[in-house]
Amino acid sequence: MTRDVKEIFARERGGSAGASGAPPAPAALAAKVRTLGPSMTRSMRRVAEAVASDPAGCAALTVTGLAGLTGTSEATVVRTARLLGYPGYRDLRLALAGLAAQQQSGRAPAITTDIAVDDPISDVVAKLAYDEQQTLADTAAGLDTVQLAAAVTALTTARRTDVYGVGASGLVAQDLTQKLLRIGLMAHAHSDPHLAVTNAVQLRAGDVAIAITHSGSTGDVIEPLRAAFERGATTVAVTGRPDGPVTQYADHVLTTSTARESELRPAAMSSRTGQLLVVDCLFVGVAQRTYEKAAPALSASYEALAHRHRS
Repeated sequence: MTRDVKEIFARERGGSAGASGAPPAPAALAAKVRTLGPSMTRSMRRVAEAVASDPAGCAALTVTGLAGLTGTSEATVVRTARLLGYPGYRDLRLALAGLAAQQQSGRAPAITTDIAVDDPISDVVAKLAYDEQQTLADTAAGLDTVQLAAAVTALTTARRTDVYGVGASGLVAQDLTQKLLRIGLMAHAHSDPHLAVTNAVQLRAGDVAIAITHSGSTGDVIEPLRAAFERGATTVAVTGRPDGPVTQYADHVLTTSTARESELRPAAMSSRTGQLLVVDCLFVGVAQRTYEKAAPALSASYEALAHRHRS
C-alpha cells in the first residue's frame, strides 16, 4: 500500500484522512440524523430519532434522562452523540438547543409527509420541491469545506481524473466529467466495473479518482477506488454514508444527504440531488482556481456548439 498504515486504521474506525474534526453546526445535526439514521443500530436509531423529533425537549435532558426516554443505555446515548460528530453528550445538547432555536424561528420546517398514491399532481410537485430543497440544504450544511477544498486542489493539478459510479450515481459521474472536459481537463467517467478497474490500475501519484456511491458500499465502485488508492492516486468519495466501506480508500470524503426514501421516491432519486450539488461545488472550485485557462476553454466549447442551437 502507498498510504501510511495508520491512515487506513483511522478510516476503518470511522474517520477519514484530513477531516476537520469540528463538531457539526446545529443545521448540520439535523442533516446527519437523517443521513446516518438508516445505518444505525435499533437502539442508536431510537436516540437519533428522539433528538431529531424533539430537539428542545431532549436538550433539557441529562444523558440518563435521554437514555430513559428512549429505552436505551447511557453508553448508547454517548455512542450516538459521537457517531453524529460530537465529542460527548454535552456537545450534542448544545447543538440540540441551537437546532430548537432555529426551528422556533421558522428557519427549519418540519419534514413533509410522504407522497401518497392518490395525491393530486399539485401536491406531488410541492412535496418533491420541498424534499429537493431539504436535501440541498442538508448536504450544504453537512459538507466539510476543508475536505472539499483539498479535493478541488487535487483536481486542479491532476494529470488525469477518473470518476466511478453506477446507476443514478453513474449519471452524476458523467455530469462531472463533461464539466471538467469543457474547461480543458482530462477526465473520464466509468460505469462499467471492468473498464473502471482496468483504468484505475493505470493511475499513479498526481492523478485523481472519485467514487460516487450513496450507500458507500457499492462493490463496483469501491474496487476501482481501492486500485487507484493503492497506486498512489488522490482518492475522493462522494457518499451518503461517511462510515461506509468506500471511505477506507478515500483521502477525502464528501458527504451528501437525501430526503427520506418512500415507496414512490426511491433513494436514487433524492441521492442524485445531493451528489449533483457536490460535483457542482467541485467544478466551480476548480474553474475558480484555473480561471485563466478555464474561461477560454468554456468560450471555445460554446462557440463549437453554437451552430447546433440555432433555429
